[in-house]
Amino acid sequence: MSDTNPSVTAGDAAFAQRVRRALAWRWGTQVLAQAITWTSTILVVRLLDPTDYGLFAMAQTVITALAFLNGQSFATSLIQADKIDERRIGQVFALLLMLNGTLAATQFLMAPLAADYYNQPLIADMLRIQAVIFLTIPFSALPQELLARRIEFRNQGLVNLACAAIGASTALVLAWHGFGVWALVYAPIAMFVTRAIGLTVAARILVKPVFDLRGAGDLITFGGALTLCQLFWIVQSQSDIVIAGRMLDTHDLGLYAEALFLTLIVTGRFLPPINEVAFPAYAELHKAGRALAPYFLRTARTVMLVVAPIYVGLSLTAEPAILTLFGDKWAEMAPFVAGLALAMPFFALQIICSPATNAIGRPRIYLTTAFTGAIVFPALFLIGIRFGPMGLVHAWWIAAPTLLAVTLALTLPAIGARLRDLVIAIAPAAAACALMALAVLAARGLVSGFHPVAQLAALAVLGATAYALTLWLACPAVVRDAWTMLRRQPEIPHDPTEPPAVALGTAQG
Repeated sequence: MSDTNPSVTAGDAAFAQRVRRALAWRWGTQVLAQAITWTSTILVVRLLDPTDYGLFAMAQTVITALAFLNGQSFATSLIQADKIDERRIGQVFALLLMLNGTLAATQFLMAPLAADYYNQPLIADMLRIQAVIFLTIPFSALPQELLARRIEFRNQGLVNLACAAIGASTALVLAWHGFGVWALVYAPIAMFVTRAIGLTVAARILVKPVFDLRGAGDLITFGGALTLCQLFWIVQSQSDIVIAGRMLDTHDLGLYAEALFLTLIVTGRFLPPINEVAFPAYAELHKAGRALAPYFLRTARTVMLVVAPIYVGLSLTAEPAILTLFGDKWAEMAPFVAGLALAMPFFALQIICSPATNAIGRPRIYLTTAFTGAIVFPALFLIGIRFGPMGLVHAWWIAAPTLLAVTLALTLPAIGARLRDLVIAIAPAAAACALMALAVLAARGLVSGFHPVAQLAALAVLGATAYALTLWLACPAVVRDAWTMLRRQPEIPHDPTEPPAVALGTAQG
């Protein structure tokens, strides 16, 4: 068995259609999966207490801390490689088996230590049971990356839908029957098992592990760099919970953790699928000698057109949104959501940078930015926690823009883009969000006496209308271009003086 990346020289329009179709399946099914998940989540949140989410957040820090060694990065290296064969695939599979077997045993054995750290005995039992998650990863990571290498995301999308349905139903049924925090423990296990089985079938490939790793140096080097990036990412993303877990009670920690989960929905759920498509597409373009700057700028523009209004709107309507979705017992979470949402557009723009630099074979840039995040975020969280959970929110306001500035300073020159071009690309979204915010702020006093559901509906409709009208009247070409990239088009001759309208513009690392 051998595999080489198809060339884009067969035609820009054909390549654009391949990427657009892949993105449509990956992102479209992700939207449907999140609709299923969030329907269940809203119901489960109403059945459980903040304390349950505080305990779950504590356990997740341990799982996430170990997960950077799960070998996913070695599987990802298959995408960037010029050529792969059955031996190389078998070597990656062997690495996945060894690493994840070790992680499962490590988590099982260290569970009592984590329980002692948080002074919560229940954490030990939760971690022992969830150790099984690592045993499923070799059977999902390998087929996932092989499908991604071929820019085939239809079957992945269908598997994700099945995982969402099974995980959501598991959590809801267990929460309904009074299992408490165990509903949150067993739901991801059900999802990981489903994903492993589904992707193995979808990829239609069964390989024998090859434990002789001679000749796999390039895969190990590239994958090792990404693994180190994952370590830094975990330090960055989990340091707030690790620090707050010792300083806050489970109630306050649960409020902050759930607020963070809510505000990370877009960046954590909808941007990674876009990056998954962008990485192999960027790699294919780079191997064909094409400049990535035009595609990256279109990606940034379209991402901000979608992400920025969502977060600005969420910040302005946090209180009625929380009361409507989660109920009165979660009302204290509203200030956390409002504050965190303001930092997320910066975070989103930073996230979409790594596929471009990884695709051109420069993972050191990703490594540098990941290391920066691992220093900046924990340092600011240590300062912020002195002021309680809102201090963590304020830390985000400084950390996210700082990390974005460092990332852009390294990424833009590497791909041949200029900061001025990026500012021009995202300016329409920023201007439209500003006018939307003014309209919503002016109307909040008028609807303050309404029921929360009516408040949310009125402000959401007003904000969306103001945003859409501003874009359509002031920047109609931008709207038409974004729509062009989203809809499927017939293959037509392409003007070589213009960058092809590949779906990269509709875009972890």
